[in-house]
Amino acid sequence: MPDTVPAFHPDPEVLLAYAAGSLDEAGSVLVATHLALCPGCRSELGRLEALGGALSAGLPPAPLAADALSAIMARLDEPEESPPAPTPEFDEETRRSVPEPLRSYLGGNLRDLPWRWRGFAVRELPLAIGASATDGGIRAALIRVRGGAALPAHTHTGVETTLVLSGAFLDGPSRFGRGDVATATSADDHQPVAVPGEECLCFAVIEGPLRLTGPIGRLFNRFVRL
Repeated sequence: MPDTVPAFHPDPEVLLAYAAGSLDEAGSVLVATHLALCPGCRSELGRLEALGGALSAGLPPAPLAADALSAIMARLDEPEESPPAPTPEFDEETRRSVPEPLRSYLGGNLRDLPWRWRGFAVRELPLAIGASATDGGIRAALIRVRGGAALPAHTHTGVETTLVLSGAFLDGPSRFGRGDVATATSADDHQPVAVPGEECLCFAVIEGPLRLTGPIGRLFNRFVRL
């Protein structure tokens, strides 16, 4: 797929939280994957990290706890952690479509993963990243939409952040392509449409359930939790 320069990026406060190490795991994976595709944000991240380093250099040193040395010595006697699971061998499609660090969370090639149908043209793959998806928490998922197909019209109970990995989609007047980040909140009632001619693959981090809108969607809200 051709290299493009993303036109839509994480909000500045999100990039700042990532630089400070205070962003949740799923959000951090999304930002890090965007950084792999966006030289402009990599440059801005370097500036933020340099600024943070300069500010921290001027802080007075923090005193160590009285038992700091004994705590470190005790850890030397702890059993070694189990070695990490071997990294799967990814095929060309998966390597081309999904950059690291997101690729390491897949557990296999795109074509072999247990996708769930979410309509005749939409498939979803929940990913175990960070907080649990239960009780309105944060959930992360890959979403595949057939070219030319539309997602159901919906709004949000929290923030939905979507990173395009391949293909593109239209959301109102905006076109989001590879590397672009789209952010939607409870103030947005929208219906993204995949650009015809190519499947659109996205990585989404969603806070809380979605709410279907429109006459038909409202009828399904009591039966379907998205």
